[in-house]
Amino acid sequence: MEFISPTVIIILGCVAVLLFLQWKNLRRPPCIRGWIPWIGAGFEFGKTPLEFIEKARIKYGPVFTVIVMGTRMTFVTEEEGINVFLKSKEINFELAVQNPVYHTASIAKNIFLKLHEKLYITVKGKMGIFNLYKFTGQLTEELQEQLQNLGTHGTTDLNKFMRHLLYPVTVNILFKKGLFPTDERKIREFHQHFQAYDEGFEYGSQLPECLLRNWSKSKKWLLALFEKNIPDIKTHKSAKENYPTVMQAVLDLLEMEANEQKSPNYGLLLLWASLSNTVPVAFWTFAFVLSHPNIHRTIMEGISSVFGTAGKDKIKVSEDDLKKLPLIKWCILETIRLRAPGVIARKVLKPVKILDYTVPSGDLLMLSPFWLHRNPKYFPEPDLFKPERWKEANLEKHAFLDCFMAFGSGKYQCPGRWLALLEIQICIILIFYYYDCSLLDPLPKQYPHVMKYTTWSYSSGRQEESEIIQGALPVRWSGTYIWP
Repeated sequence: MEFISPTVIIILGCVAVLLFLQWKNLRRPPCIRGWIPWIGAGFEFGKTPLEFIEKARIKYGPVFTVIVMGTRMTFVTEEEGINVFLKSKEINFELAVQNPVYHTASIAKNIFLKLHEKLYITVKGKMGIFNLYKFTGQLTEELQEQLQNLGTHGTTDLNKFMRHLLYPVTVNILFKKGLFPTDERKIREFHQHFQAYDEGFEYGSQLPECLLRNWSKSKKWLLALFEKNIPDIKTHKSAKENYPTVMQAVLDLLEMEANEQKSPNYGLLLLWASLSNTVPVAFWTFAFVLSHPNIHRTIMEGISSVFGTAGKDKIKVSEDDLKKLPLIKWCILETIRLRAPGVIARKVLKPVKILDYTVPSGDLLMLSPFWLHRNPKYFPEPDLFKPERWKEANLEKHAFLDCFMAFGSGKYQCPGRWLALLEIQICIILIFYYYDCSLLDPLPKQYPHVMKYTTWSYSSGRQEESEIIQGALPVRWSGTYIWP
């Protein structure tokens, strides 16, 4: 009988240990592949993303991979993945979004990668905290101009109301005064095409355009709109302001970099980024405030103490006025916490370790603010709307609460976050200053598709019974006057 020498045993043992360690280090997260090649779980994920993620969390734990349209998406739904997002040099933001940018705005990858950082710095500078004072008066004036169109009373879908109020305000300020149409037919056409583009954006970022006929039509319509108006935007000079708009600053940079031909495409990106987030946040903020009578009453009392009783003159909102009404900003931030986007993405350049898993290079690493914001360690009673929790944030120094990730993280946080907060603050002040509002139905669930069934009504000078649309969230508002 032959015996294996001790040396061979030691060598085989070492090899076994190395293989085990290698297997352990390369252990990938559980993977949901779906049943259709390439498409994977795309249809199930696309229908109800938050519900899909929740079911996957329960079944597979806080880290899992989903195959969607040929792409591996590894989701991180708890705090263990934050350090990787914030500190790892092995993940990249630009490479994560270059494909969606190409699909949704037709900006070639090489142009996007060349210009992104310069454009980000430009836009961030224009809308940053040190330039907000330039927008306060403009926003107040534009919002009051749109409020004039309310008339004395009526009933409408709340989400529709927010779109009709904020679309023109945002477009006229970021691009140029008067760019948003005033003709009723053209306004409807703009709404129709932007809503189609926005609602199909997720599919448009992944699927070939030829498979999305209506979405492609609206995309081309919006690009044509900018193609037609870019010359006027470029040469526009405000009668009141002596500084360029955000879009004019973008156009200047594109001209400097010899990429003027992509001006309509970047106009489309700026339009989508500014409207697709501001309107839902404004909607949910109003809905939350009106569904909490004590908070609503406190805000109304604060507005009255700062601006007095609504009279014949339009009010001006200043930075000092905003500082006297901190509860409004707290409500907006608490709304964003509860209604944060499902995920933010980074491209994995080299394998990274999260918990006991190794996420391979090439994956899209998806961090979920929605679930992070429901971690009771950082947000006690996380499912409740509690704006007072934001007292603990150092907002005067522009610092949010720990684990608040709604605006992204690291180098490329949302450059327009401060302007968006300012716009919604002033919107709330003006509507509550001129109108008394109340909900007629319970607050809808968190899923975004419910928003399209939300209605409210308003009247000025007298209370009026309003038609309650079935399946809707009606709101009544009344005011003491409508200015001439």
